[in-house]
Amino acid sequence: MTQHPDLELASELRTLFTRLIKKLRKESVTGQHLSLTERSTMSRLYQQKQLVPSELAISEKITNQSMSQILNHLLQLGYITRTASDTDKRKVLISLTELGEKVLLQFRAERDQWLAKAISDSCNEEEINLLKKVIGPLNKVIDHG
Repeated sequence: MTQHPDLELASELRTLFTRLIKKLRKESVTGQHLSLTERSTMSRLYQQKQLVPSELAISEKITNQSMSQILNHLLQLGYITRTASDTDKRKVLISLTELGEKVLLQFRAERDQWLAKAISDSCNEEEINLLKKVIGPLNKVIDHG
């Protein structure tokens, strides 16, 4: 079996991104009481405005039962609302509450502020420009099939 020549690069990137995600989670006091999937669900609702639970489950690649537990927790916290669909009363639409949107934007801001400070404190201008250049190729990798 031949190894892919970029396997070491892939491993280093995976490790790096895992460490960064853990660090960002730790640096957001507001988001610490939420799981990664709960935060991702809130982000999806912020983008899409309203979704049915099954659409959220599919987008998060989890079971409907797991999504139900996540939605129950977010409902208890007051971050989402459930409303009956106007077109099909059997369907329930999930959306962020004003509080949910505020919390989402707050923990995003906390992470962004920490990362911006970390970059400016630890990187010179050349390194910052290099980071800017790598965003495009990284997005291509993330968007790959």
